[in-house]
Formats: sequence, C-alpha cells, structure tokens
Amino acid sequence: MAEQVSVTQEINAPPDKVWAMVSDLTRMGEWSPENEGATWLRGATGPTVGATFRGSNRHGKKKWNTLGTIIEIEPGRLLAFRTTAAGFKVAEWRYAFETTSSGCRVTETWIDQRGAVAKALGKPVSGVADRAAHNRGTMEKTLERLKSAAESSST
Repeated sequence: MAEQVSVTQEINAPPDKVWAMVSDLTRMGEWSPENEGATWLRGATGPTVGATFRGSNRHGKKKWNTLGTIIEIEPGRLLAFRTTAAGFKVAEWRYAFETTSSGCRVTETWIDQRGAVAKALGKPVSGVADRAAHNRGTMEKTLERLKSAAESSST
C-alpha cells in the first residue's frame, strides 16, 4: 500500500472561497513552504479534469519541477491531481473541503506514488530523505498559511 499523509485544518471562511484559493495553483507558493507555484500548460487557464501544469518547487538550495494533471474536481468540495517528474510517478495530491458551522474543514492528502528509482532520487534531487515526515510538516504550514489568508479581510 502506498504511503499517505493527511493534514486537516479548520478555516473560518466559506468552502467555495477556500477552494477557489487552493484550485488557483499559480498561487500555491503563497502558502506552501516548498511549492513556489504553478504554470498552466497546453492552453489550460484553470483547473478542469485533464488540465496540466508545471509545478516549481524548492527546498533550501535544491530546485525541481513537476508535471501535474488534474484528475478530479468538484468546485467547493474537492481538487485532486497527480504529479510526475522526469517521467516518473511522484504523488497524488487531494484537497477535500467540508462545510462546518463556522466555515470549512480542509484536508490535504499526499499519496506517494514513487517507485524504487524515484524514491532513490528523492534525496539527491530535493534534499529530503524522509518525504512523508517532511510533507507532513510542510502541509501543516501550508494549511496554517491558507487559513490566515482566507480569514483575513483583505483576501
């Protein structure tokens, strides 16, 4: 079974608003400590099933790109995409949004899809040996920053 990490955050903002922020993958760098954002590819201008994007990532002095493809979308409720790097499967990322009495609950999930070669290349490429533990920390920071941005009156 693939390794998986999920992190949940309560946000005092409507799920449609928070979903719109997350699904604009070009903005992910505003919240993520590792992802610097994305660029839509092949004529895509936003999230639709099959749309592709290039994600730019950084950890310390290490930089790398991934190719992502949107696999599921349900506005206000779900965004899911798979990523590859240099032709190797990397991960599936899922963002689920649930309505709460004060706004929404967001759960970010990372599902490792790397094979042996991609895992072996992980530390040399990204500087991260334990991807699951590292991702848990960055996902917690991402959702904390998303919460702050979504709850601010200026957003």
